[in-house]
Amino acid sequence: MSNSRHFTTAPTLDELDELARLAFATIPDELRRHCQGLVIRIADFPDEDVIEEMELETPFDLLGLYQGVSLERRSMQDSGSLPDMIFLYRRPLLDFWCETGEDLKALVRHVMIHEIGHHFGFSDEDMEALEQGD
Repeated sequence: MSNSRHFTTAPTLDELDELARLAFATIPDELRRHCQGLVIRIADFPDEDVIEEMELETPFDLLGLYQGVSLERRSMQDSGSLPDMIFLYRRPLLDFWCETGEDLKALVRHVMIHEIGHHFGFSDEDMEALEQGD
């Protein structure tokens, strides 16, 4: 998949994973520097635990999720814990993409910026400014 690919059909999990990795590389340093060792995971939908914990009406209600411990709350005891992960949910993303006609690459990048930003305490205004400043 090249950087200039335009999707006309639904991307596979692997294609969405590649798109997410390309998007992550373009995220402003102000956010990316918080994400050392971040693992990107692509799944069709959030799992049942996430659906229940977030009290989602439908699994289509969640496009992405950041799971991990923020840098300011990490300690030496966290060395054996799982790495921070960002989950992107393929089917809800594709549904949103089809409904809005938004560019899929831009949508994936936007979701990643917002998941990372919210996790690290950035406001919506901060993230919008970062996105506009690119």
